[in-house]
Amino acid sequence: MANEFSDKLTTEERKELPSSDFGLPETREFPMPDGAHVRAAEAYFRYAPEDKKSLLAHRILLKAEEFGVDVHSPVILGWAEKYES
Repeated sequence: MANEFSDKLTTEERKELPSSDFGLPETREFPMPDGAHVRAAEAYFRYAPEDKKSLLAHRILLKAEEFGVDVHSPVILGWAEKYES
């Protein structure tokens, strides 16, 4: 797997990730297997489809907690509040 300081995955590494490691598991977008990828998902959040932003924000916060990443983005925190499981 990519080292903890890189947010680049090879095609093979991406294929090997479980769906649960993605911000949008059904489409396998926004991979977050480590803290660097949580930050990348946060940076690319604006490109997510509008109807998936609350789910993605929720999953970013879950993965951030798992990897000890602090998320302070008011945009992501606001969208996460709209998430309904």
